[in-house]
Amino acid sequence: MTLVLVDPAGTVLGALPPYEVEVPWWQEVADVVAGAREHHGADVTVLRLLFADQPAPPGGKVTYLAEVTGDPGPVRPAAAALVPHPRRAPYAEVGGPAASLAWAADELATRGRTLTAAAQQRTWNLSAIWRLETDTTPVWLKQVPSFFAHEAAVLRWLGEHAPGTAPVPIAADGGRVLLDDLPGTDRYGAPVDERLTLLSRLHPVQLTASGRIAELLALGVPDLRLPRLAERIRAVVARSGDPGTAGSGERLAALLTGLDERLAAIAACGLPDTLVHGDFHPGNARGTAERHSIIDWGDSVIGHPAIDLLRMCERVADPEPLRQAWGRRWRAAVPGCDPERAVALIEPVLALRNAAVYAGFLDAIEPSEWPYHADDVPFWLAQAAA
Repeated sequence: MTLVLVDPAGTVLGALPPYEVEVPWWQEVADVVAGAREHHGADVTVLRLLFADQPAPPGGKVTYLAEVTGDPGPVRPAAAALVPHPRRAPYAEVGGPAASLAWAADELATRGRTLTAAAQQRTWNLSAIWRLETDTTPVWLKQVPSFFAHEAAVLRWLGEHAPGTAPVPIAADGGRVLLDDLPGTDRYGAPVDERLTLLSRLHPVQLTASGRIAELLALGVPDLRLPRLAERIRAVVARSGDPGTAGSGERLAALLTGLDERLAAIAACGLPDTLVHGDFHPGNARGTAERHSIIDWGDSVIGHPAIDLLRMCERVADPEPLRQAWGRRWRAAVPGCDPERAVALIEPVLALRNAAVYAGFLDAIEPSEWPYHADDVPFWLAQAAA
């Protein structure tokens, strides 16, 4: 890890000598901040990625731009172009994190709480996350770029129409949101029984949302219903071309040739468009095996509910119990629908959808952050072809 340092006035001071951090995921910066303090006595805030010696995490040699307060001690000569970029997130700018922490302190103060300490946890092109200590209980500050800025509105909508499903913001402003601490753990690696519970929690939310599409669109939730999905898929395949494995170009062409017919058949299965979480894996639930709160709604869109089912089925040896339970619920809720056929038809389209989503990220972020996602588009095109 190398940190190129800039002061609050925007002057590049130099670079700290490199040091190692244990956590290999570039967006996780708590160890980076702690390492700067431990090895160099410097108090830093990581702003953004400048350079990586490999195309994607984990591991490797990484250089960040970091804002420093006070004397950083000995530094090496270094240069960094601090030219503004139209796709840079506000929290990646010099002074951006300080402005967000000041906003959080003001919002807490209006509610009779005092911010006592702040610890940076994560920063990258999809979010910045801070753990804030107060004179009562901890809170979390999350800030997202403009293309995820509907998350706070979705959380408030869920608090009104599906209370208990997700955390309710203490305060929100654009891409910033303050959230109370949630007890428990992120449920990565949850077994099938727990995944069944999560799917059962999401189902009534999606039933309610299916009757309020116009309302959700007005809140800024992106429209990724089947016609719009087809446009996005064709655009990413046309731009990205053959993912490079033998025969994959022909298979992608075959998928696109039959795409309109396939999507029409999916629609004919009778499941309604609804609020789709968009990244519905167990790690985006927090709590215990029995009690969950569904978090990270920045990827949410209006679309087909099978997208969330198939994400929850990933890395499961036998996903059939999940598919069957999901299908039973939808058949009971929408008589005459055919959820199993909808899943079979949409499954190869899901990989194309994922490629389109990652292509959208690349279009929306500055080039220095592309290494986080550049490999994802060809990966998902190859998955679709396979």
